[in-house]
Amino acid sequence: MSKRILLLSTSLFMLNLSAQKESISSYNVITVNYKHNKKIFAYAEGQLRGISDYSYPDYYEIKVGVGYNLTENHKPLIGIGRYVNYKNHSLEKEEFRVWLQDIYDIKVGKFKFENRFRAEKSWFYNSLKDEHSDRIRLRYRLNISMPLNADKVAPGTLSAMAYDETFFVVTDDPLFARNRVFGGFSYQIDNNFAITSGYLWQREFANSGNKNLHFIYLGLSVNIDRTKSQKKDLPDLD
Repeated sequence: MSKRILLLSTSLFMLNLSAQKESISSYNVITVNYKHNKKIFAYAEGQLRGISDYSYPDYYEIKVGVGYNLTENHKPLIGIGRYVNYKNHSLEKEEFRVWLQDIYDIKVGKFKFENRFRAEKSWFYNSLKDEHSDRIRLRYRLNISMPLNADKVAPGTLSAMAYDETFFVVTDDPLFARNRVFGGFSYQIDNNFAITSGYLWQREFANSGNKNLHFIYLGLSVNIDRTKSQKKDLPDLD
């Protein structure tokens, strides 16, 4: 019965993509988390996305940040990044972004509820139109995760996770600009490496019409702990 339900769900999903002329896109991430001491940590991430063509990247981003552990569950961070879009294999839009982030975790039994807030300021340059613009955007993400074969995350642990993220652009219309929903699994390989894979659905809201994107997410997380602590957490998602 479960196999029939899975087959039916997959068939309906593919029919829906075909009916709306939508395709599967790629979303590939490498994240490095460096813990300098019990309070200070650093973060770096690179992304490649194939939006129009799964196998050909037409978007990349590189970002870094520095954070501070106020408590074990409260971690503000400041970051900067460069984001680039390509169209027909040519540079279309460049973005420089600065953001403030605050993460507050709530743990209930084996469940972890990660609340992430971001406030972003971006500056854009569209090389095809020779236009400059800027944007202020607010984001909130609730990420729920749970280890499946252990009481807490350790080497060899398989975890399930799901999140919903909303995006609000305060300098444009419509205010509610984007929604992301993710579901997937993470595997902690050892004390330093973890992999994550899953499906990410993204809807772009616009006055001219909404757009859906369907991503296959693949992520590698590298954790470097200068304090040699053996305590592990789930890899970050973005």
